[in-house]
Amino acid sequence: MASFPDFVNKNEIAKSWFVGELLTPSAPFDQKSGRETWTVSFAPDSSYFAWSQGHRIVRLIPWSQCLNNFMLDGNVINNVGDRRLSTQNSDGQQKNIPREHTIDCGDVVWGLAFGSSVPEKQSRCANIEWHRFKFGQDQLLLATGLNNGRIKIWDVYTGKLLLNLMDHTEVVRDLTFAPDGSLILVSASRDKTLRVWDLKDDGNMIKVLRGHQSWVYCSAFSPDSSVLCSVGAGKAVFLWDMDTYTMIRKLEGHHNDVVSCEFSPDGALLATASYDTRVLVWDPCTGSVLLEFGHLFPPPSLIFAGGENDRWVRSVSFCRDGQSIASIADDRIIRFWNIEQKSPQAIAPLSNGLCCAFSIDGSVLAAGTRDGSVYFWATPRIISSLQHLCRMAIRRVMSTDEVKKLPVPDRVVDFLSYRIM
Repeated sequence: MASFPDFVNKNEIAKSWFVGELLTPSAPFDQKSGRETWTVSFAPDSSYFAWSQGHRIVRLIPWSQCLNNFMLDGNVINNVGDRRLSTQNSDGQQKNIPREHTIDCGDVVWGLAFGSSVPEKQSRCANIEWHRFKFGQDQLLLATGLNNGRIKIWDVYTGKLLLNLMDHTEVVRDLTFAPDGSLILVSASRDKTLRVWDLKDDGNMIKVLRGHQSWVYCSAFSPDSSVLCSVGAGKAVFLWDMDTYTMIRKLEGHHNDVVSCEFSPDGALLATASYDTRVLVWDPCTGSVLLEFGHLFPPPSLIFAGGENDRWVRSVSFCRDGQSIASIADDRIIRFWNIEQKSPQAIAPLSNGLCCAFSIDGSVLAAGTRDGSVYFWATPRIISSLQHLCRMAIRRVMSTDEVKKLPVPDRVVDFLSYRIM
């Protein structure tokens, strides 16, 4: 782990508390290329943490085991290890106990994602024959996107390969599951396409989404699974209607490649990270920019924002509290932002960071690096106001357009629309 760069005034911004690390041993003469941790991920039930360790390897570790190894104080980090889905399946039998796995995927791993099924959720395809999955039982799957364009689906508890999806012609850069438990998977690739797969229908590919003119880096579902955001080698942010598989709109505002995106827990906000040194927070319903978090001051001119600089933002993640956002940039700093503040709430040092993700309960941030290791920091504590909690509850079920029609004062409308934080 690195120290803070010289240009950071460590007395002005709070430091995030370092929690622990998962280091990847390197053999002598081990080549540097291919060791990168491009993705880190937490299982939806907090049972597992997974990361691409480098080369062809993915590691899965029970999250409660990580917490125990880190010897955390329970007053600082919530007991996320006990926050799991029911350990009983529909037949009343106990599920497999989470155990550590090492999976050899056969090629360099770029993207990975956990998928969890809901037994009552039906597939979008008709006349389903259940080959790989048992009807009426919870499934916890891990999807891995590989350098050769393949996607491999694994049973998390056993490490068994279930499906091998082959249709992309280039690197599968990112994977994301619909959060509604339907086991709909979207893959983003350097072949300029996004592909939609139905894993409950034996991995049938049901749609190809075209619109990007170059590599697609990342995609993210809205919390209700109705909208997909995708970003890539270009300045635009794409929003897709996942009921009709059509493009809703393109969001314009970045000045360089957009490499990461994520919705807020209530779906009212969308955060995107770009090589232009900025994280933008959008209203996905209207396409307007609500917030801008800069990583270079003063902001670079357009010619520098669109080219090489040492502040490229690599990854962005939204915390479940709906207020905290984390970003990783090439200046060796992790920043924790609050949507109510213009400057970082806390910072942490990290060299060669590539990706980040909050734990399910939002208490820990995991960050992957170029050497295949992962580092963990405690999320700065925020006590959400009752007003913010009410706003999140309303925005989970109402769009911005619906909020504007409410018979309430304009100031309340602005607050519910996140125009007043």
